[in-house]
Amino acid sequence: MESLMQTRGPLFEPLQLPCGLTLNNRIAKSAMSDSLGDGTGHPTAAQMRLYQRWAAGGLSVSIIGEVQLKSGYAENPGNLVLNEASDLERFRKLARHGSENGTRLWLQLGHAGALAYAPTSKPKGPTAFDLQGLRCAEITSEEIRQLPSEFSTTARLAKQAGFGGVQIHAAHGFLLSQFLSPLFNKRTDEYGGAIGNRMRLLLDVIEATRAAVGRTFPIAVKLNSSDELERGFDEEDALKVVAALDRSTIDLIDISGGTYFPGAKSASDRSGRGPYFLEFAKRARAMTAKPLMLTGGFKTRAQAEDAVASGAVDIVGLARALVLEPSLPNLWKDDQKPEPSFPRFSQAPEGGITAWYTMRLAEIGADKDTPVFGDLAQAIHDYATRDTLRTKVWLSHFAGNALGNVQI
Repeated sequence: MESLMQTRGPLFEPLQLPCGLTLNNRIAKSAMSDSLGDGTGHPTAAQMRLYQRWAAGGLSVSIIGEVQLKSGYAENPGNLVLNEASDLERFRKLARHGSENGTRLWLQLGHAGALAYAPTSKPKGPTAFDLQGLRCAEITSEEIRQLPSEFSTTARLAKQAGFGGVQIHAAHGFLLSQFLSPLFNKRTDEYGGAIGNRMRLLLDVIEATRAAVGRTFPIAVKLNSSDELERGFDEEDALKVVAALDRSTIDLIDISGGTYFPGAKSASDRSGRGPYFLEFAKRARAMTAKPLMLTGGFKTRAQAEDAVASGAVDIVGLARALVLEPSLPNLWKDDQKPEPSFPRFSQAPEGGITAWYTMRLAEIGADKDTPVFGDLAQAIHDYATRDTLRTKVWLSHFAGNALGNVQI
């Protein structure tokens, strides 16, 4: 057995979380907005098949990105929405498919805030902005106080539906990330100013979520190492948040970075060999005993193995590599395909590469994926067309609730 473990390497050792759950290995499918919901906030057959295929591929954890608490601030009209008005049986079916083969299927709980999809939403952030490409109203104090309860309700329903855990999204420029950033949080109340105030909402959300799901249900947090924006959330602030998370009841900190604000760097569209945030992870390791996950830029087995073997992180988060090869963990375990073949796009428009990968997810969910890379322009067109159609469904289904940002 020992020689077998040596051959397979550190990626295939189990990992026990503070809540007591043991993960099968150190490879996770990090959260992506797959945009495969049906426009009413419910999962589709293609989405169920997508997560079933990833489960068959040997992952320890698979995280569904951007699951909304309410309909009024979704990031995309293909997002899932899980609350008391949802058809829980449809979510149970998704949980069953995505949890096969010992994989833990988690929901990433999101609130897009200022980045909410304007055709279906009324974007709100910590502070009002009226800039080119970014316009939002200021979220009210009463709405802020309601958020921990809304996160906890969705987490409780996720547990009830059979999902294996939740991840609280505090990265990439969405609402909780916006509260952490002094660039986007200009509030003068108890949620603004010093980093201790700016992280208050995140800590309140964690506390409420833990109370709702109990001590044995995994809770992770996705955190930016920095916004990578001038005067934004930086590494020093991030380390202070890591120290606070170390004192909390969470089970895993998922480190990433960058934002999706117009014109800003995002982890998903950068070039380079990666991994992108490993040096920060090494600094964070000194601040916490919580398990650390690192997401962003892992392209080869050697990169993933080195990160875990170094002790800097406990688990690696893969995204686009698993879009190109859904069975990559099993292939790595069998010493095959150490690096997927990544497509190269020249002069891709902003968001274009994300659109290409998102449409490939639809192909995987339909069992139509091939080794041949599809056309970028066609993927961008298909992505926009699908968003248009699902926007109509969304507005019809949620009626005035989405644009009014009212609880459904």
